[in-house]
Amino acid sequence: MTLRMFNTMTREKEVFEPLESGKVKMYVCGPTVYNYIHIGNGRPAIFFDVVRRYLTYIGYEVNYVVNFTDVDDKMIRKAEETGETVQELADRFIAAYKEDMETLRIEPASINPRVTDNMEVIITFINSLVQQGFAYEKGGDVYFRTSRFKDYGKLSHQNLDELQYGIRIEVDERKENPQDFVLWKAAKPGEIFWSSTWGNGRPGWHIECSALVHKYLGATIDIHGGGVDLTFPHHECEIAQTEVLTGKPMAKYWLHNEFLNIDNEKMSKSLGNGVLIREVVKQVRPEALRFFMLSSHYRNPLNFSEDGLTQATNGLDRIQNSVTNLKHRLTIAQEDVLDDQVEKRVKDIEAQFIAKMDDDFNTPDAITAVFDLVSEANRVLQQDRVSAPTLRFLMGRFRAFDSVLGILAEEREELLDEEIDKLIGERNEARRAKDWTRADEIRDLLTEKGIYLEDTPQGIRWRRK
Repeated sequence: MTLRMFNTMTREKEVFEPLESGKVKMYVCGPTVYNYIHIGNGRPAIFFDVVRRYLTYIGYEVNYVVNFTDVDDKMIRKAEETGETVQELADRFIAAYKEDMETLRIEPASINPRVTDNMEVIITFINSLVQQGFAYEKGGDVYFRTSRFKDYGKLSHQNLDELQYGIRIEVDERKENPQDFVLWKAAKPGEIFWSSTWGNGRPGWHIECSALVHKYLGATIDIHGGGVDLTFPHHECEIAQTEVLTGKPMAKYWLHNEFLNIDNEKMSKSLGNGVLIREVVKQVRPEALRFFMLSSHYRNPLNFSEDGLTQATNGLDRIQNSVTNLKHRLTIAQEDVLDDQVEKRVKDIEAQFIAKMDDDFNTPDAITAVFDLVSEANRVLQQDRVSAPTLRFLMGRFRAFDSVLGILAEEREELLDEEIDKLIGERNEARRAKDWTRADEIRDLLTEKGIYLEDTPQGIRWRRK
């Protein structure tokens, strides 16, 4: 079987052939950490987690990088509103982001580089562009000369003269060309800044990813991903500023997931219809939200609704119940031989699962294969005698599929409400005694058991994952 993926650059499904045998270098644009993430952010996070999981499943070693934009205009404005420093704001929301990712069973990236930890690398990258005539300074700002990159627009398939400017491209009379974009922004009075050849300032949005990709993964990577809204201008600008320096393709394959809509309306801050992930998982299990996101192909728009979540929950319950019944039956099953007919049917199902994932990560059809496994498991469970090896084989296939999709609830020994309250009380006593080590130990224990604590004006409130 051969993995094929839709390459935004060529607008075709292409056979995946990594740059280095057995290894994959993959970069996905991460969040600007000035707020909690919403379900629109959740779609690419879940999808590219599945891409990384599947590449691992079929035998690749994946170096997966997701950046944190921890300084930009929105960060500065939000910090002014909250009275925090930009770093304090970033620290707070990076911690929240990681908690939300863990809740959604998204495996940690190989590394999450922060922009502010890589300022020297970014400044050096910009300086190289200036020295070679690809960028110019005006009034402390530095701009990229799009006219020097003849292929500008090749990812979004737009003609340079007809480009529609993205949200972050601003009209500026200091630009030589309206399409030129900022690489370095001069600091305004009172703003956070770093020193550079061009004066105090901070990097523009696009340059950070080019510099970080180059530092952590090299001149050319296998896969660069993100939401479809990043195709232009962000990824287009990344390509331009990277490829003029290296003379090589920035990425071999470009993957973009489509938008998430809310009740058939595009999610946007202006409409006020953004829904936070941490609010959704108070209403439904995190695995149900994952299931919902994967029930539609990543290149199709997805409509978020209560009905959709209900259907996802019901579908997930069918799978979970089958697994639970297999575990229960195993406690009374006798050791015997593996049923070869069951083995054959299940291997056929597994082949279908792999074939669907190989076809541009077709998660909806892969989930259909999981339901075929449910049907086979339920058929086996109706028999009077089932061998333990047969049950273990079925359970193993559920675990294998779940290692890619991540939709089954993790097994854990649940705490009783009384035990939770007792531990919270003990933690409060430890905090009053300034025994921070013990307080952290208790919080970690509760988190491990799927219990999350929230500070409210009325005191500590807890909820189950």
